[in-house]
Amino acid sequence: MMTEHPASDKPPRRAGPGNPGDAWVTAPDGQRYWGRFGAAGLLAVDPGRGILLQHRASWSHHGDTWALPGGARHEGESALAAALRESAEEAGVPAAAIRPRLMSVLDLGVWSYATVIGDVVEPFEPVISDPESLALAWVPLEEVESFPLHPAFQSSWPELRPLLQVRPAVVVDAANVVGSVPDGWWKGRAGAAARLITAVSALAARGIPSAFLELPGETAFPEYTVVLEGRARGVPAPEQPGVQLPPVKVLRAAGSGDDAIVTLTGQLASAGLTVTVATSDRELTDRSRRIGASVVGAGRLRELLGY
Repeated sequence: MMTEHPASDKPPRRAGPGNPGDAWVTAPDGQRYWGRFGAAGLLAVDPGRGILLQHRASWSHHGDTWALPGGARHEGESALAAALRESAEEAGVPAAAIRPRLMSVLDLGVWSYATVIGDVVEPFEPVISDPESLALAWVPLEEVESFPLHPAFQSSWPELRPLLQVRPAVVVDAANVVGSVPDGWWKGRAGAAARLITAVSALAARGIPSAFLELPGETAFPEYTVVLEGRARGVPAPEQPGVQLPPVKVLRAAGSGDDAIVTLTGQLASAGLTVTVATSDRELTDRSRRIGASVVGAGRLRELLGY
């Protein structure tokens, strides 16, 4: 389905002061890039309809081409927040409808552009909500290159398209991660597990460096499962934030935590997810790798959690 807007060859008049981020950055070679603090866009992926593209107004930079909804970041604004805000402003994308998965960043030193890849978890119809859009359309992946694309998007699409196949997941061996530091956790196993879950939830909200999970891109937003066993099984699952971030789930192992982790890892891998198991247990590490998962040590995860 395509949403269209009457064409205009003149930019709109701005009412009131503009945002300080709405300015050009000039590189040493003379090239100009929009966004004093960089820019960000949303690559929204709908499994049944394709990706959301915006037909840019003729008066805009490289006008009358198709690209992702996006624009200049505000000062102090994260790339994720900017991508969601800009897509809402330009295409009426509800933030609650998007679950971030990966972020790819083009960093030129003087300027950067972040592409947030997000899954559509609540179907919606895009709405032209500002003069920058002539049309909005869901475009099947195999048809994207048939459109007259914005030059920057055209050059990045061959690198972005393979990322659409990457669906990261992290399975946390709670007993091993908690037990990796002698901080008195044995005096209150449930409390120690609850603190771990809180720390994992905070990490889920801010994203994780893709390199940490041996994945492409800059930042990953994996789904997490914290596996509990023994006395820690009674810890409640965390409340999910308002923004549709990948969930932090809790799996309460009926018996061996290691067996539960291997079973879950196999299920996730069979469903097409790229799985990383967080543990320093040697036997579990070997079992996880044999079924195609990567492994990150408990100490490294704790460093990233600041835990």
